[in-house]
Amino acid sequence: MKPWKLLETNYHYVKSHPVEVVVLPVGATEPHNLHLPYGSDAITTERIGDLICERAHALGAKVALLPGIPFGVDSNLLGFPMTVSLNPSTLDRVIGDVIHSMETHGIRKMVLLNGHGGNNLKNTLREYFGKTGMFLSLVEWWKVAADRYAEIIEHSNGDHADEMETSVVMYLFPELVDLALADDGAVKASRFEAINRGWVQVTRPWHIVTTNAGVGYPKKASPEKGKKIIDIVVERIGQYLKELSDAEINETFPY
Repeated sequence: MKPWKLLETNYHYVKSHPVEVVVLPVGATEPHNLHLPYGSDAITTERIGDLICERAHALGAKVALLPGIPFGVDSNLLGFPMTVSLNPSTLDRVIGDVIHSMETHGIRKMVLLNGHGGNNLKNTLREYFGKTGMFLSLVEWWKVAADRYAEIIEHSNGDHADEMETSVVMYLFPELVDLALADDGAVKASRFEAINRGWVQVTRPWHIVTTNAGVGYPKKASPEKGKKIIDIVVERIGQYLKELSDAEINETFPY
């Protein structure tokens, strides 16, 4: 039994071990180029949740990992078969129900651990700010080690099934990756230079913009690179969970 993992704990343990912080992984189910599993965002985020809670637990944090939400906002990937998409409002409602459940049990600190770029969970924080007694914070795990990518990753200009993400999945789930299948992750430019430069934003129709749902060159990925990234992510988020667990909430929290 992993005492920090709710799915594996029993009522006997829960009754005698109060929780200060809960972690809710949120992923997606969608294609990731030709070489990564559809569940990359979901299973990777759950595994990272497991690792960060293990680290925090070892530091003395009173933390619990909730079961993850395997579906995310993927409306612009529905051009690819078997993509599962939730409307943003649906995902907000599901998260809101989880918040309500945890509040009922006296828990006042929740971390949303996001693993999918299409999930705009900063808006979720705003949606429930002032409507709940829960202190909500958001961690998008792929951003946590971004300041170190230059020394680890050779091709860092992608954002989906690229070298970084492929390396992480190769490290965590090597049996699910077939790198030989990967395409180059090239994307089509827009006819509008303003969109290409990024100061006009649109929802990308991935079946048009990409060849096989990949964005970024993945072929230099390795499990060794993935381990370096995950080690940084686990250390940093694990420490945050420990600090959050120990902190007392007052009228100016978290300031």
